[in-house]
Amino acid sequence: MVGTALGQRGQGRAGGRQVRHVGLPLAIVLSLAASTVSAGERYAVIITGASGGAPYAQKYVKLREAMTTTLRSAFNYKPDHIVVLAETEAGESERVQKATRENVQRAFAELQKRLTKDDQLLVLLIGHGTLADSPRATQGPEGSVGDDGKFNLVGPDLSATEWSELLKPLSGRLVFVNTTAASFPFLHKLARRGRVVLTATDSAAQQFETVFPEFFIKAFGDASADVDKSGRVSIWEAFVYASAAVRQYFEQKGELPTERALLDDTGGGLGREAQAPGVDGALARVTYLEPEPALELPSDAGLAVLVKRRAALEAALEELKARREALSPEQYAAELERILTELARVSLQIKAKS
Repeated sequence: MVGTALGQRGQGRAGGRQVRHVGLPLAIVLSLAASTVSAGERYAVIITGASGGAPYAQKYVKLREAMTTTLRSAFNYKPDHIVVLAETEAGESERVQKATRENVQRAFAELQKRLTKDDQLLVLLIGHGTLADSPRATQGPEGSVGDDGKFNLVGPDLSATEWSELLKPLSGRLVFVNTTAASFPFLHKLARRGRVVLTATDSAAQQFETVFPEFFIKAFGDASADVDKSGRVSIWEAFVYASAAVRQYFEQKGELPTERALLDDTGGGLGREAQAPGVDGALARVTYLEPEPALELPSDAGLAVLVKRRAALEAALEELKARREALSPEQYAAELERILTELARVSLQIKAKS
């Protein structure tokens, strides 16, 4: 019954929302695309909270280590760019701090000093989540949007509302992934334009232990998750991969699914399931945890500017393709023509100077 109720609730949100076709001027698209080819730094905060028992503790350690290994070894994140907090402190080599409210606040205060507008930050929460004790601020659909949730830390917790305030001052692009039960309020509270927010559940009422984190983390090391064969797994591809794996997990057990992950990258705060219609997903499709390949620039300063602009135009083209379903055919065709025309002009200039 729980799985059926959650399924109906998720379908109601996806099906009831009106899709609004919104186009962006080419200058804005180029500005967004330029950030994907900039020399911005990649940062990550991985937190496993209070486990509530040995089996959960072992599970969370395994997941945390798998993610940090991917970031350090496969994606070459600098050691001081990864902040790890857990139920138990570890030694100097592992650089693991205790996941207390104070340490979380201190970590983000330090990141606020370091992050620039070109940087990207991943925040990954693994552990237990529950409804916050505070009363609902507003009455949302079926009571779900107005709820506040919390992530269980060691000692006093932080609510979704408090997380929102904590993250507000940060610069750069934020990818926030809450893999816990009852995580949906984080989607509503944290959604902003320019952010990618994922939650493992589509309801604050879903209090069961989730399986989403295992599959989300696994996606970044599984070539089958790279659907567009770009050589990298985007946040959208990891979301789709994990969502499909969660469905298969419950099907193999012969059970109705008790969790449905959502993704929001428009700032709407409702999100969408991987297989549901909706405008969310365009930013996630061009957002990667793995750093961008280094752009080889010529020594000639003028030519280097043109090469950078061509890279930004090519990124803008990919971003436009990702946003196609959110645009009317006329808007898509007009923007496509503008980008291709400018790309051809810049390519001719590069050829003339080479």
